[in-house]
Amino acid sequence: MTAMPVRVGLIGVGAWARVLARAAKGSEKLAIVRALGRSPERAAAFSRETGIPLSDSLERMLGEPRLDAVLLVVPNALHLPFAKAAAEAGKHVFIEKPVANTLQDGLAIIDLEKTHNVRIAVGHCARLLAGNRLLRRMVDEGVLGRVTQIEATFSNDRALRLSPRDWRWYRASAPGGSLSQIAIHQFDTLRYLGGEIAAVSASAARHSPVGAEVEDQWIVAVHFKDGKLGSVVSNWTSPGSYHVRVTGEAALAFYEIDQSRWSKPETLHEGATLSLEPRGAGPGGRQFIPVPPGNMVREELELFADAILSGAPSELSATNGCEALAAVYAAIKSAENRGVAVPLAEMRGSGG
Repeated sequence: MTAMPVRVGLIGVGAWARVLARAAKGSEKLAIVRALGRSPERAAAFSRETGIPLSDSLERMLGEPRLDAVLLVVPNALHLPFAKAAAEAGKHVFIEKPVANTLQDGLAIIDLEKTHNVRIAVGHCARLLAGNRLLRRMVDEGVLGRVTQIEATFSNDRALRLSPRDWRWYRASAPGGSLSQIAIHQFDTLRYLGGEIAAVSASAARHSPVGAEVEDQWIVAVHFKDGKLGSVVSNWTSPGSYHVRVTGEAALAFYEIDQSRWSKPETLHEGATLSLEPRGAGPGGRQFIPVPPGNMVREELELFADAILSGAPSELSATNGCEALAAVYAAIKSAENRGVAVPLAEMRGSGG
């Protein structure tokens, strides 16, 4: 069994890699001991800022016998080749969401886990937000009564800042734009709170003036397997917004965070609100529930470490990641067909 802390290498040295490095620094379960970046200048700056020493090649990093795992924070299209190289070297793999750029690649990543006896986790950190954990507890304990509807929004202004130098500009590397980059978190959150998604119906538009190929506006109706309904809304030309509303026959609960704090997860409880409104109470009868501190990024890394140490599956599995990605591709197909409902099983069967 691997000893604690789990020793990992970080591949990718961009903005989110810095978030992962800060989160890991406070963990007793996982330690980032090497980093690797494509640009020597950016890698050197990252190392100076974080204190993490650099590897000079992927081969050298994967050849380190005392390295247990890698964290992939690279463009989506590179997830499968990097994961494959790591798994073949016997390293466990954490992939920043989405699991892959295509569902076919995602399914291949699932197979890597079985073939090479490694653990693979996908960073759907939003389900670990303290408020989402409290919402799940309300659902499980019947506080809301029978749940009939779940709505979620995740928006920011990324489409206003895209340029042709950014891989997110292109449909082939960032399918659906905000859909695969941020709204995918909400598909995972809806699954976490409401169970299996059977189908989605979607509409999309482009309003950013910069001219990127990708869509930046999405409204997606979600059809759960058990018959309840939901929605995922994403706007990529908007001030930051993140909220989740769960409605039941007895009460509704509403959770909102200050999305501008997303890259500082340890502060997300600050300014967050979680309210419970019993049926018939009206807005004046809302009960406000304190949102405790947390760090969704550290928690996802520690779930990954736990899976490595125990050998047990993680809730952030590659299979879980593929379900969220299937919802993305079903929404894209629906939007291309004037909003017709598309079953997720159809996407799984075709590989996306």
